Amino acid sequence: MIDTAHPDTFHGLPVHTLSLSGSAVTAPLPAAEAVAWRLDCMTDELAFEEAWPRFLATVDPGRVRALLIGPWWDEDYVPFAPVVEAIAADAHRFPALRALFLADVDSEECQISWLEMCDITPVLEALPLLEELVVRGCGYTEPEEHLRMRPVRHQALTSLGVESGGLPAHFVRAVGASELPALERLDLWFGVSWYGGDATVADLAPVLSGAALPRLRHLGLRNSEIQDEIAAAVASAPVVARLDSLSLSMGTLGDAGGRALVEGQPLTHLSVLDLHHHYLSAPLVSRIRELCDRAGVRVDLTEAEDRDTGDDETRYVAVSE
Repeated sequence: MIDTAHPDTFHGLPVHTLSLSGSAVTAPLPAAEAVAWRLDCMTDELAFEEAWPRFLATVDPGRVRALLIGPWWDEDYVPFAPVVEAIAADAHRFPALRALFLADVDSEECQISWLEMCDITPVLEALPLLEELVVRGCGYTEPEEHLRMRPVRHQALTSLGVESGGLPAHFVRAVGASELPALERLDLWFGVSWYGGDATVADLAPVLSGAALPRLRHLGLRNSEIQDEIAAAVASAPVVARLDSLSLSMGTLGDAGGRALVEGQPLTHLSVLDLHHHYLSAPLVSRIRELCDRAGVRVDLTEAEDRDTGDDETRYVAVSE
């Protein structure tokens, strides 16, 4: 299993976790624009409604370029919606903000399948200059705590990553229905149906057509229990011709999907093909590696899982709990 760890860097900046637990901050702070600021209410033992105004009073928000929201609860778990509301309400105070990580929470703090989310559209609407957005979690219990997004038009967003143990189909459809003319990187973790990951290949059709994503150069459709079906769709998808890198990793990719990739449209224009954590047979691994080596494509075929009998029910994705 892959651990969803905290990043050391974000948006090209070192991550600095701000301590707000004392009555005053005495340690020297980095320049506001020099680091990606991370808030951690669990460590600080502060409720988010206390931590957020302290952050705004401690660091000049007008110079903050990147922000990570870690655990937003101090004791008992609380909904995420008030965090989104606070960021959206104070968005005018962050004119330099270009990157936002919603729910930078590792598996020790909360399993990804239990990380409840909400409608994240308000932050996109309130931050029209945002370039990078990462979201972790899903929420599969109460509908109001599900990860949601309405179709949006956002001129500046260049990178969107969603790390989930169960990505809802309606979220995938919303991404496909959005107008994101600057988007260069799209990375989606689909997860499993048990945790609400009910997206199908049909839901991906607008993304795979590439019509609304003219600048897309990296596509990650990962961590899926229907990875063979996704690979088969990718094998003839128009968007692939313009990609520089493609990731179908972390899922249940087997020989059916692998054959579709090698027998479909050429992938020799890619710089990187990431298939790590897979269920491919040794002969097909050799065939893919040979094709990629011949074309100079850097391929990742590590983490070959035990294929057992080849029964799809014995396969598992890398991140679900």
